[in-house]
Amino acid sequence: MKKDIHILLAEDDTNLGFVIKDLLEDEGYTVKLCTDGVMALQKFNEEPFDLCLLDVMMPLKDGFTLAENIRSLKADMPIIFLTARGVTEDKVRGLKLGADDYITKPFENEEFILRIENVLKRTGKQKREEPMPDHIQIGTFTLDHKNLQLVHKSGDQQKLTAKEAKILRLLGMSPNRVLEREVVLNAVWGKDDYFTGRSMDVFITKLRKYLSVDPAIRIVNIHGVGFKLEIDA
Repeated sequence: MKKDIHILLAEDDTNLGFVIKDLLEDEGYTVKLCTDGVMALQKFNEEPFDLCLLDVMMPLKDGFTLAENIRSLKADMPIIFLTARGVTEDKVRGLKLGADDYITKPFENEEFILRIENVLKRTGKQKREEPMPDHIQIGTFTLDHKNLQLVHKSGDQQKLTAKEAKILRLLGMSPNRVLEREVVLNAVWGKDDYFTGRSMDVFITKLRKYLSVDPAIRIVNIHGVGFKLEIDA
């Protein structure tokens, strides 16, 4: 049923945002409206969603960057971009990011709803219920997230804290890709500020020490952006 489908709507035009929200809620969907990209990312980490509707031009974090953040946390999350611009380059960029659709404002309400329904049919709302993996292979290590263990192929085991396990799982799900600091902070701590950032750096240092047994594995700091878990083939 539609009432079981949760949509994250990121739209900085407050009036338009409420119009879209009302339209979707009239159709039976549950909608969470955010007026900037940072707020939307934080909400994405707090609640489960079946679909993200992202305005391209937003303050603090644009829709393209937000989509990359969301996909780094959940690769199969359905995403539809909303934009007032019909520039071909923007559409190409959105589709390269794996967008499921791209809707130019203004739009006809009936077409808008049908396109949302089509995306949901193609992707399946059951994706929201798929759990994150508990076991991830990281080079010669296996992360057992459920039991908070990092197990080397030699049999040696390292007990992890809950936050260490969460951070390593996020990195392990996106090997050789940059994971932004704020994505990790919001996913693990639920907020992004100076003190949690310093705390995360301590956890990253500990994880580097645990993984140092395998020289083919590195957690690289991308200055001013985030981290990358590099694993040599």
